[in-house]
Amino acid sequence: MPVGELLLSALFQVIFDSMRSGVKDITGRLEELCKQRIELGLQLTPGGASSNTAAQRRPPSSSVPTERTVFGRHQDKAKILEMVSANSPSGHANIAVIPIVGMGGIGKTTLAREVYNDKEVETFKFDIKAWVCVSEDFDVLSISRAILESITYSSCDLKALNEVQDYGLWEDLKAPLMGAAPNSKIVVTTRHSHVASTMEPIQQYNLRCLSDEDCWSLFMMHAFVSRDLTAQQISDLFRDKVVAKCRGLPLAAKALGGLLRSKRHDAWDEILNSKILDLPQRNGILPALSLSYHYLPSHLKRCFSYCAIFPKDYDFEEKELVFLWMAEGIIQESRNNKKQPEVLGREYFHDLLSRSILQPSSSNNSKFVMHDLVHDLAQLVSGQTSFRWEEANKSISSVQKSRHFSYDCSVNDGNSMLEVMHEVQHLRTFLPVSISSSGVYDKNDLVFSNLLSKCRKLRVLSLSRYYITELPKGSMSGWKHLRYLNLSHTWIRNLPKSTCSLINLQILLLRGCYYLLKLPSKMRKLINLRHLDITGAYLIKEMPFGMKELKNLQALSNFIVGTGTRSSGLKDLKSLTFLSGELCISRLENVTISREASEEILYENQNLEALSLQWGSQFDSSRNEDKEELVLGMLKPCTNIKKLTINGYGGKRFPSWIGDPSYSKMERHNKLEF
Repeated sequence: MPVGELLLSALFQVIFDSMRSGVKDITGRLEELCKQRIELGLQLTPGGASSNTAAQRRPPSSSVPTERTVFGRHQDKAKILEMVSANSPSGHANIAVIPIVGMGGIGKTTLAREVYNDKEVETFKFDIKAWVCVSEDFDVLSISRAILESITYSSCDLKALNEVQDYGLWEDLKAPLMGAAPNSKIVVTTRHSHVASTMEPIQQYNLRCLSDEDCWSLFMMHAFVSRDLTAQQISDLFRDKVVAKCRGLPLAAKALGGLLRSKRHDAWDEILNSKILDLPQRNGILPALSLSYHYLPSHLKRCFSYCAIFPKDYDFEEKELVFLWMAEGIIQESRNNKKQPEVLGREYFHDLLSRSILQPSSSNNSKFVMHDLVHDLAQLVSGQTSFRWEEANKSISSVQKSRHFSYDCSVNDGNSMLEVMHEVQHLRTFLPVSISSSGVYDKNDLVFSNLLSKCRKLRVLSLSRYYITELPKGSMSGWKHLRYLNLSHTWIRNLPKSTCSLINLQILLLRGCYYLLKLPSKMRKLINLRHLDITGAYLIKEMPFGMKELKNLQALSNFIVGTGTRSSGLKDLKSLTFLSGELCISRLENVTISREASEEILYENQNLEALSLQWGSQFDSSRNEDKEELVLGMLKPCTNIKKLTINGYGGKRFPSWIGDPSYSKMERHNKLEF
């Protein structure tokens, strides 16, 4: 055989061996994923089970009731109230512990909340009453600080207590409470009997599952919202199937009810016959929750999976999550759907909310949260794409595959992240969040510089509440994919010129940047910008020239009228026809009629709901009453406006549009200040 053929044959053999090895690795991985999918009963869904997923953790909570009606807990509540009111046995300390023990999703927190808010408790003559949520990381300092803040209703900067382990954790936490008044009580909820016994309780209360009747009532409440069907139209067989599948767990009844509410009634039996519901609980995931995920449309599966980036106990805003979905490209606009991504995102959000996958926060009525078991499911389906620093047991190899990274910046200073940050070069989300407080956190220069130099594929970057005064010059030029930049509540004074090179940037949040002096002069280049929030950036004196070029702008917190030729005037606003929600136009005393045509500036903005018009000090001798009347006339809003606020207006008369009956949607509590 010629030498050339020998070389070619050898080369083919090397290539074949390499391909065979690669195919073998891929096949092994696919078999592993397939096995996990079969175990869960899931079909055609992304992600796999992570052995490192912490399954049994406490849910976020507050004392504020979240349920319209609580079923089947009257006797449990009466028993706990009896234990709370009883005198502690002799030989016990002044403070006694009452643990409520039960499996996840059984309603321990709901029962504790019912007891806490019961009017009978007021007759027990407790001088102080407080509610504290203990997260999965039992940090004595954080919990002690939370207890003190809950009692005093003020922030606490306690920093002297160190964390200890196991039994010592409880002893350390209990020590400051031993001086409480006699017969004081602590009601604790836990899934573990051994945790309850560690606390030396006066009596342990084991919470049982709901009865079939109560489980059915809870299911009905969630499944029949806005439906015409009645209980008489449902067969006994169907009822028996529901209660059998929910197994007496309130969380399962809510999840299953939320799932079936979104389906046609004739499809209910098919869903209930799913084999997923007959699987035993795995990795702490209830089968009913797995079924809820299974029947989500593909676009909602992606949205839900991304939620794994949030730490447990984290309350998030609707807009916050929608912005993140947008930045990551999860919200896909179709050719047949002309809705803006913000509108689609809100629809996705409320669809998940209606299925009880997301739920209102009990601590803040404007925010939302995931139950801990739902969060475990999100972690499961997201696989290794999301990495939270709290998951300290993740290997370096799994971190390398991560695309979305978050950590609680209120308890982590960033030093411990240095060893893994260089491993996440393909990171798309960097999202520090704060669970326990809202202060400003120290910046770690090493983490920050490493992030800037390595993570060039970022789409989401948040440095909110970091103590930073500037960004390195040219630091933004490499982030061509960045769509979301949050610098809110930082001490930043100027944005680098390279900010204007972020041509894909959609969301720029500068809320609470009290030291920010100005916006970049070439901001007009950010043609894809959709949301600009400068609320609280009081030192900014004007909008940069060319704001009319930002034609995709959907939300602008404040348009500041400047005086020079390098600033944008009112006429620029006329080009921003997609503005919606709330808009403030300030420093209107700077308007020069010679520059602005006497025309309607805002009337085409059909989605504006609230408008605030602000003039400066009335003691300014240069103020012109006639000019201000003309300006107010030019700012006639669309008839869809619901709220109007006028501050500092110096004209003697109002234009004809104020008081016109066509503004029938205007709310009565409008505020006109002069």
